[in-house]
Amino acid sequence: MIRTATPADVPVIHAMVRELADYEKALHEARATEEQLHEALFGERPAAFAHIAETDEGEPVGFALWFLNFSTWRGVHGIYLEDLYVRPTSRGGGHGKALLTELARICVERGYERLEWSVLDWNTPSINFYKSLGAKPQDEWTVYRLTDEALRELGTGA
Repeated sequence: MIRTATPADVPVIHAMVRELADYEKALHEARATEEQLHEALFGERPAAFAHIAETDEGEPVGFALWFLNFSTWRGVHGIYLEDLYVRPTSRGGGHGKALLTELARICVERGYERLEWSVLDWNTPSINFYKSLGAKPQDEWTVYRLTDEALRELGTGA
């Protein structure tokens, strides 16, 4: 079962974000707090959205956290999937596909023309899963990122 996240889900989303960061060998970079996630998802001006995958018994086993992007070429919004995670004990049960199916359904319903995300190049199980759904890698694009000191320096004119 897939459902829209509620404020009561913030602790389990936070826990799964940390589990995902650990899986991606970057737990030391996962600094978000429950309070920050609550504000981003349920504050006065939400900047992100989340869906929860549950077992038949109602146990959360996965989540998708996403936000809107915009294509100047297409002239419409799309969804950028920031995180997709299913707990290891529940993988292979269709939860990941169900979460992506729900996001695709939202795109179709709202007239969004893209559902995009990034995957680490060493994460072969995920890459194979995404390809099985018809997703295509965007090999001609390279992601760039400013963080920490480089971001501060540029942002302050230092």
